[in-house]
Amino acid sequence: MQAQLYHLEELKAISYFSSSLYLKETEEEVLWDITKNVIHHLGFIDCVIYTLDHERHKLIQRAAYGTKNPCQEQIHNQIELEMGQGIVGSVALAKRAEIVHNTADDPRYLVDDACRLSEISVPIIVGKKLYGVIDSEHPEAHFFNERHLHLLKIVAALCAQKVKELGSQRRKIFTKSNPYFKRLENMMRIKKIYRDPCLSLGNTAERLGISACYLSSLVNSLLQKSFNDFVNEYRIEDVKENLGSDSFSHYTVVSVGLEAGFNSKSAFYAAFKKHTGITPVQFKNSLLGMA
Repeated sequence: MQAQLYHLEELKAISYFSSSLYLKETEEEVLWDITKNVIHHLGFIDCVIYTLDHERHKLIQRAAYGTKNPCQEQIHNQIELEMGQGIVGSVALAKRAEIVHNTADDPRYLVDDACRLSEISVPIIVGKKLYGVIDSEHPEAHFFNERHLHLLKIVAALCAQKVKELGSQRRKIFTKSNPYFKRLENMMRIKKIYRDPCLSLGNTAERLGISACYLSSLVNSLLQKSFNDFVNEYRIEDVKENLGSDSFSHYTVVSVGLEAGFNSKSAFYAAFKKHTGITPVQFKNSLLGMA
């Protein structure tokens, strides 16, 4: 009876996630869809997907649901990990799924947004190469079990299949003369919509009158970067300009970041360090040194 129930849950998971992913047209849509549905259908309270940046050999948080996702398709305190760093990094390096029943007993455990006692991590393998890791934590020790692991492996396999399918499809040909791209740049440079802390792929696409997947493909194809990175680059340039402006001399460094559209100090510092290699404070001190 238990085996039949187990098999039924497996079939339901395959059916639901396959159907949900079928119409997704970009990797970004796939990853966000999975994080939300893992929580809704597997009973988890938190889910984060990391993908591997092959050039930098780092694991980057690309999608999240739960406390890591406070506002639409944004990640609170977006972090990067080295291969082998933490439980996620260890799973990525070994390409082998793992359940940690009590993180208090595991020296590899790294606190992200909150300290939790259980963690489950499953690699996403496309072909024979690591694509990323699906990771979830829970405040109760011994929460995750073999059933959870089995179902999450199915989800990872379906994700890998969809990512491979998207990669093999003919890419749309875009140029920077694309009228939607021109309008997007105008909205960023002139209207400065990046200063909205709740700006997302979805509501930007709605302003342009196009689908979110079309906008994601447009940015990815022309700029080879995600929509979030595209927006954050405008925010960072805004911060750099304002940190050197007398008009903002009475602002704290964090306040300048929030004025530019970042929704938290941690998101601001992480993005600034990622794009410039230094912290906002170090940048401001460098400006003072040149004065």
